[in-house]
Amino acid sequence: MLQQIRRSVESSEKRKIQPRRRIRYIRKLDMAPNIPANELEKLEKVSEKYVFRANTYYLNLIDWDDPADPIRQLIIPREEELREWGKLDACNEEAVTVAKGVQHKYKDTVLLLCNEVCGAYCRYCFRKRLFMDDHDESINDMSQGIRYIKSHPEVNNVLLTGGDPLVMSTPRLVNILKALREISHVKIIRIGTKMPAFNPWRILDDLTLLEAFRTFSLEEKRIYLMAHFDHPRELTKPAIEGIARCLKSGVICVNQCPIIKGVNDDAAVLAELFAKLSYIGCSPYYLFQGRPTAGNKPYALPIVRGWKIFSEAHYRGSGLARRARFVMSHETGKIEITAVDDQYIYMRYHEAGNPADLGRFMIYHRDDHAYWIDQLKPVKRIIQ
Repeated sequence: MLQQIRRSVESSEKRKIQPRRRIRYIRKLDMAPNIPANELEKLEKVSEKYVFRANTYYLNLIDWDDPADPIRQLIIPREEELREWGKLDACNEEAVTVAKGVQHKYKDTVLLLCNEVCGAYCRYCFRKRLFMDDHDESINDMSQGIRYIKSHPEVNNVLLTGGDPLVMSTPRLVNILKALREISHVKIIRIGTKMPAFNPWRILDDLTLLEAFRTFSLEEKRIYLMAHFDHPRELTKPAIEGIARCLKSGVICVNQCPIIKGVNDDAAVLAELFAKLSYIGCSPYYLFQGRPTAGNKPYALPIVRGWKIFSEAHYRGSGLARRARFVMSHETGKIEITAVDDQYIYMRYHEAGNPADLGRFMIYHRDDHAYWIDQLKPVKRIIQ
C-alpha cells in the first residue's frame, strides 16, 4: 500500500513545495533560549516532574521580552505547576479502557492511543501521565484495537490520539489507516493533532502523508483532522498552508482547544482565534473547560469566568466562527455549559457514557469559584 501511495506521488502533477525546514527538538530547558539563569534551576525542578519538550520552530514564536507571552505560557514550565491540585487522570479514562491503548466511552466512538509523544508538550496537558516513566498506556501494536473495533459494529468513529499520531512515521500511520478502512462500519477516522501548530513542516515536507490522506479520506468516509490551535499567533503562514494542504487532500479540518489562563482567556483573543480558524476552513469545534489535572492550577479558570469569555467571544464573529461549544469532558460525558445567570449555571449532556443521560439538562447553583461540575451544588440534578 505504501509503495502504491509513493508511486502515486511520483506520478502526480508537480506541486509548489515549500523548502524543507530543519526543525530541531529539544528536551532540556537549558537548550531553550533566553531563560534567565536564576529561573532555569527552579523551572528544571518542574520539568523533572512534568516533562518538557519543544522544538526550534515553536520556540521562535515566543516574544522573549514579554514574560506574559502566551506562546511562552503554553510551552515553558512554571513553578506553580508543583502546587498540589487535581489528579493525573482527572476524568478516570482508566474506567473506559477496554484494552491497552483502547478507550470506548461513547457508543459510536473508540479512541486508539497510538503513541506517547507529542511534537511538544503543552504545560496544561490533561494526559501528561502518558509522558511519565511509570505510565505505559499507549500501544505500538494496533492489532488488538483493530480486532476490538471489528467486533463492535456500532462503532462508526475512530479517534487516533495519544500523544500525537502525526509524530509517528508515515508508514506506521498508513498501516493504521489502511486497517481501519478495511472495516466497513468505520465511517470517520479522526486524527487528533497539534502538529499543524507545533511543526507544520511535518505536513508540508511529506507528500506521502498527503497522498495517504487522499487515498483514505473518501467521499462518504472522511478523515477529520482535529487540530489544536490555542492562540491566533500559532496561525503562522506555514501553519495555514499545512491546513490548506490537508483540505486539498480531502481531509475535513476542525479545531478544538481548552480555555487557558494567560493564553486565550480574553474575549478579543478568543474571537480572533475563532474568526481566523473560520477563514482558513478549520472550523471551531469545541472550547473545553480545563480538566482539573495535576499540575494544571496555573492554567485553570473557574467555569463562570470561562463562560463569560466564551459567550462574549462567541458573538463577535460570523456564524461560521460561532460553531464552538463550551464543554467539559467529564468522567460521565461531554457536558455543555449552555448558560449562566445571576443564580444558576445551566448544563446539558452533549455526549454521555450512559445513553440515558444524552441530552439531559442540569441546573446548578452559581459558584464563581468552581472549576469543575463536581464542585457545584445541584438545584435539580437531572431533569428531562
